[in-house]
This record gives sequence, C-alpha cells and structure tokens, in this order.
Amino acid sequence: MKQVSLKKNIMLSTFYQILKIVTPLITAPYVSRVLGVGKIGIYSYTSSIAMYFTLFGGLGTSTYGTREIARVRNDEQKRSQTFWEIEILSIITTMVSILVWGVFTTLNTKYRGYYAVLTFNLLAVMFDISWFYAGIERFQYTVGWNSFFKILSVIALFIFVHKPSDLLLYTFLMAFQNFAGNVGMWTGLPKFVHKVSLKTVKLKKHFHETLVYFIPTIATSVYNVLDKTMIGAITHSTKENGYYEQANKILDMMKTLTFVALNSVMTSRISFLYAKEKYDEIKSRIQTSIDYVLFMGLGLLFGLSSVASAFVPWFFGPGYDKTVELLIIMAPVVVIIGVSNCLGSQYYTPSGRRKESAKYIIAGAVVNFCFNSVMIPYLKSYGAAIATVIAESVITFLYMHNCQGYMTWKTIGKLGWKKLIAGLCMLVVIEGVKHFMSTGLLALILMVVCGGLTYLLVLTLLKDSFMTTGKDLFLGKLLHKKN
Repeated sequence: MKQVSLKKNIMLSTFYQILKIVTPLITAPYVSRVLGVGKIGIYSYTSSIAMYFTLFGGLGTSTYGTREIARVRNDEQKRSQTFWEIEILSIITTMVSILVWGVFTTLNTKYRGYYAVLTFNLLAVMFDISWFYAGIERFQYTVGWNSFFKILSVIALFIFVHKPSDLLLYTFLMAFQNFAGNVGMWTGLPKFVHKVSLKTVKLKKHFHETLVYFIPTIATSVYNVLDKTMIGAITHSTKENGYYEQANKILDMMKTLTFVALNSVMTSRISFLYAKEKYDEIKSRIQTSIDYVLFMGLGLLFGLSSVASAFVPWFFGPGYDKTVELLIIMAPVVVIIGVSNCLGSQYYTPSGRRKESAKYIIAGAVVNFCFNSVMIPYLKSYGAAIATVIAESVITFLYMHNCQGYMTWKTIGKLGWKKLIAGLCMLVVIEGVKHFMSTGLLALILMVVCGGLTYLLVLTLLKDSFMTTGKDLFLGKLLHKKN
C-alpha cells in the first residue's frame, strides 16, 4: 500500500480537531442559556452512565486495532483478515453490552427516556472502524463523514432546541451524530479489504489483547466519566454536574489544541517505525512532539487561568460562576495529560508496552477514586477537580519514570523552563489588562491578544527551543512530504 504523506494526515486531523473546537464554541453559549445548568447536569450524568457500557462494547479495540492494522497495512490478505477478526469481536462485545444496557434502562425509571436515546452511543461503537483508517493512515474517510454529521447536528440543534424541555432532543442529536458518522465510514471500506471465510476467523487471540488495552481504557474513564457519576451520586445536585461539565468542555478544547490532533496520527506512524526498528527516529519524533506539547500546554495553562473570570460569564452566560474556579483548578491537566498522552501514544502503545502502561493508569484511577470519595462530600465539584489533577500527576510521573530514556525529566526541564517564564509574563500582562478592563467581549479580546503576543515575544527573546528549531522540526521532520 502506498504510504500517505504524514503532513496531509496531520492537516486532516487538525482540521477535524479544529472543527471539534469550533462546534462547541458556536453551540455551548446557546445551549447553556437555553437548557440551563440543571438540564446540562442531567445530560452530563446520564451520558456518563452510558459511557461505561460503550467502553465495554469497544473493549480496547480503538487503540489495539490501530496498532495491529498499521503492522500489516502493506499486506492486503493479512490486513483484511485482521480487520474482520477485530471487527467481529467488537460487534459481539457491543451486542452483549446493548443487552445489559437494555435491562439497566428498563429498571431505571427516573431518566429512562434519556437512557433510551443514548443507546445510539452503543450502536456507534459497533460501527466504529476509525481504528482501521488510522492504521492505514487514510484519515480522510474518518474526517469526512464525522465532519458532515457534526455540522448537520449543529444546524439541527439551532432549528429544534429552544427550551429546557428540549433536553431529550438535544441528547438524541449528540448521540445520533456519532452513530451516523461511524456508519458512513463503511462506504470506503471495500477499497481496502476483501471478504474472508468465517472458518478462518480467529477471535481468541484478539480478545486477550483487547482486554490488555481495555483495562487502561476503563481506568482512564475514572477521570473522564466517574468524576461526573460520583458528583451526581454523592451530591444529588444536577447543578454541580453542570458546572463540572462546562469546565471539562473548555478543557477538552484545550487538550485538542495541545496534543489530540498530533497523537491521533503519530501512533500508527511510530508503530510502523517500531516494526522497522528505527529507534533513533522515534526518540527524535517524541522529543519534538513533547516540545510542541509544552509550547501549547503551558501557554494555554496560564492563558486559561488568567482569562477564565472574563471568559466564562461571556461564553456560558449567567449562573456558571463556579465553572471559573473549576477551570483554574484543572488548568494544569492540559500540560500534565499532554505529556502522558504523548508518551502513551508514541511510546507505550507502539512499542507493545500497553500492558505496562495499564498498571500506571490503574494506579492513577485508584488515587482518583480515593480522593473523589474523600473530597466530593465536602468540596463537591471542587473535590473532583482537585482529585483529577492529583491522579493525572501520578500517571505522568509513572510514565516518565519508566519510559526507558525516550523522555527524561532533564529534557522536560530543558524544553520547558523558558516556556514557564513566558507563561508567567503572559499572566502578569493579562492581569494588568483586567485591572483596567475586566468585563465584556472587547476586554476578553484584548486579554487574549496581549497575552498571546507577550508569550511569543518572551519565547523569542529567550530563544526558546520551539521558537528557534522546534517549529521547523515540527513542520519539517514531523510533517515532511516524504513521510
């Protein structure tokens, strides 16, 4: 199979990630005002419950499938055989999950309607073959369909959702867009795989391996999902879930800018490099990626912390004051998760050490659960936010400590100290702007512009690694057309 330009793939992935950022920027202010914090809290709580069932349905297929397809992508027979074995296994596990979900929905009457609509999230897992396109580095099929239905859902949202009682319809739109996008991906499949005999399909070996990938996936959900579940179960307050949901919505946008687009395409490429035993090139790519993560992450950390008090009221409207403090508490996770996610996607997974990384994620999950249990009863959503920062720090420490020199604390310090100084300078400038103009869109724009320019200027004056060589490596070594 002809090797696709890495530059093209990262551009496609970046386009889709930008769309994922722009979409909530357009819809969140409208939805937060139309539905209100309580209804958003209901959506947050019910979707967090549904997530556990989707996790079981998918097992570890997404990450494992990408790695396995990347390894055999140049052999059509092996590629087809591997695809059908993993996909059939995914269909079986998803059907089991849907059956259990049906029983759960029947027994839970309070939010039964919302749970029923969220069934589309489980069906989406069954049809999700994005892992296959990631493995063969054909991201246009994933980006195209998902972008189409995401834009369509935004249009439908503004047409049909007008009042708090429209929450059920809003839930349907959010769930159905995922399902429709995944079904659309199948239209391009015949170009890359052919039919195989069911007699030759072997599921046992894949089931064992996906379980290895499933464990860290479940553990990771503790930070992304269990926080919301525990807030709802312990506080019995939909508003606390609503505050936390909105803070996470902003943080997800920041994470996308920092590392999601990059890592989504680098996993398959580095898996390919491991198969070719090009270890020096792998180390170089990881260091360049970390430099970019620190450049974006530290800038967003200080920028988000300083503009949160002006941004949240303007963006979400009145009634979301607590979201400001939650954003400030959780802002460091943009950098913390950026480093661990980069190592996980570009070292642990491609090198076949996912089982080892699972232990570190489980350790973080246990820490998160323990701190949640102690803090949420007293601090509510604040407690969940603090627990998340602590748990993610534990995981990053373990990832760094055991990555066999592919990244070191010394390198992190060398790449990051100038960015840290620039971030602090940016914070001071933004606080100065706030002293004279603290509210309104004009003030917010001025804060962002002055803060961003200060960050870049200080980095340039300090001759930071990313500003001098890092950006050229990122645009060259990582994105060169020959790749």
